[in-house]
Amino acid sequence: MPEQQNIEYKSSWHDDYLKWICGFANAQGGRLYIGKDDVGNVIGVEDYKRLMDDIPNKIKNLIGIIAEVNLLQDNDKHFIEVVVQPYSVPVSLRGRYYYRSGSVKQELTGAALTEFLLKRAGHTWDDMIETRATLLYGCAYANSCV
Repeated sequence: MPEQQNIEYKSSWHDDYLKWICGFANAQGGRLYIGKDDVGNVIGVEDYKRLMDDIPNKIKNLIGIIAEVNLLQDNDKHFIEVVVQPYSVPVSLRGRYYYRSGSVKQELTGAALTEFLLKRAGHTWDDMIETRATLLYGCAYANSCV
């Protein structure tokens, strides 16, 4: 099965993959597999015992969420499955927000980040009050101003 919206394959673990986990949490959730090639074939991961401790702790300590981390085996090769549930509140990694779209991870910045944060807070731009704004009365007819 190829990579898609909710599935990502990695041959080995790198802490940079915490961004993918954060992206899954901010989108529809997903599964990250460590020890699989790009098309999903099991190639195995050698340091699985250490990773089974490290990965859940890094997710909790750096992202602030809990993800299910499972050790699986296929033909005497171990691989790890990280199951990430979608979160209704914004989730960040070191103050940066990521989102899973299609089969890619994207960092949210600028207007996309503002829109994402407003939506997660249950607001829209129409709900926002601009305290510096004033209401100017205009002319209703060509020569009469109110």
